[in-house]
Amino acid sequence: MANIKSAKKRIKVIETKTLRNKMIKSKIKTLIKKLEAAVAANDKALADDTLKVVTSEIRKASSKGIFHKNTVSRKISRLTILVNKMA
Repeated sequence: MANIKSAKKRIKVIETKTLRNKMIKSKIKTLIKKLEAAVAANDKALADDTLKVVTSEIRKASSKGIFHKNTVSRKISRLTILVNKMA
């Protein structure tokens, strides 16, 4: 355990940020599962709407530093291809 006051504060800040990151990642994973379920059910309208929401959330996470920009590009690309294959 840290003895210095600033080190103790950093530990608290890191725990808070870690919790925020986990919540956002979990939300994105859930949205991706909904998108994949819509694709599996062959529901084009729901898949398109969900894709817009997922893309938006992934980009927001990128702007907050949760995902690297290349990871974001890869995820969005794969999901877009998945939805476009339905057409």
